Amino acid sequence: MGWGEAVRAVVPGGDENRFAWADSWLRELFAGADVDDAVQVPGSGPVAFGSFGFDPKSSDSVLIVPRAVLGRRDGQAWYTTIGDGTDPLTLAHPRTAPSGLSWSDGTLTATGWTQAVEAAVERIREGRLGKVVLARDLQAVADEPIDARVLLGRLAQRFPGCYTFSCAGLVGATPELLIRRTGDRIDSLVLAGTTARGTSPADDEARGAALFRSAKDRQEHSYAAEMVRDALAPLCSELSVPAEPELLSLSNVQHLASPVHGLLDRERSVLDVVAALHPTPAVGGSPTDVAMDLIRELEVMDRGRYAGPVGWIDARGDGEWGIALRCAEIDGTRARLFAGCGIVADSDPQSELVEAGNKFRAMQYALEGDSPEPAFTM
Repeated sequence: MGWGEAVRAVVPGGDENRFAWADSWLRELFAGADVDDAVQVPGSGPVAFGSFGFDPKSSDSVLIVPRAVLGRRDGQAWYTTIGDGTDPLTLAHPRTAPSGLSWSDGTLTATGWTQAVEAAVERIREGRLGKVVLARDLQAVADEPIDARVLLGRLAQRFPGCYTFSCAGLVGATPELLIRRTGDRIDSLVLAGTTARGTSPADDEARGAALFRSAKDRQEHSYAAEMVRDALAPLCSELSVPAEPELLSLSNVQHLASPVHGLLDRERSVLDVVAALHPTPAVGGSPTDVAMDLIRELEVMDRGRYAGPVGWIDARGDGEWGIALRCAEIDGTRARLFAGCGIVADSDPQSELVEAGNKFRAMQYALEGDSPEPAFTM
């Protein structure tokens, strides 16, 4: 985690090579730094935190090098400062939970969004593409400015297996690891195919089994897993992709998951690998270009940094980047929540609406504190 800002860069929008731009900017910045790093592990020394817009045309991407970074790995902790290290670590004000929340539809009403899903299914059945991920948003307004620290604490406690993040106003807890680079080793986790948790252990097990057998969800997952394999194979000397997915259970949903591991064939930074992967079919669709055009047409909104890469990179090129899911953009008293669903030929619009509702619950809980999730959790 980091706080304060030594340097901030807004990554130019409209550039297909934005990840290369970001990597080059950071290399030049870090090369000019006088670094005293006795720890020498991934995440020590100068670190940049970043969050990229989902759409390459977006101008929302940002990189921040904090004034201070606190890290922990394998039982070892370290504290990095940039500058003279005299910034006081003070609590500016007590943590305050959001209050007086009011909720409203985002860009599309529920009916409008299901109509968009119907249109997407029609395009898919016409053979124009195999899958598209459609997102919707919700708006929340509080009485006072929303304290991200409260949201982070609730998310970390409720979803300990997720990657809890806060970067330039984007706050969430994503279950999906886009890429981790540690030396020449890379790891990714493909998630696609979702069902709600059950109301009892027996119901939960039945829901998981139905998800695993679902032809629709297995097809949706295969698009994502195959794309990740095809994107990483040219970068790796070794690559392991499981033949079939496994079940990943979170407190509110279950996913089909495929853990991917590999060894890079030469020196590449984590942002080089991010550039090869984003957007995956898990958040975009397949084929990518056709799906992106359909998203722009049917969602009728700017996703901003939702479903884009969020994470960190150090001066060695190591880093860890998730996909910004189960998140909200916080701006003063306002929060904009996002949820997306993978649409294929067999998708049912009402079922997809229910799935989106399940995915909203993580951030609804973070804002409200009261549990909107099923009583049964593992």
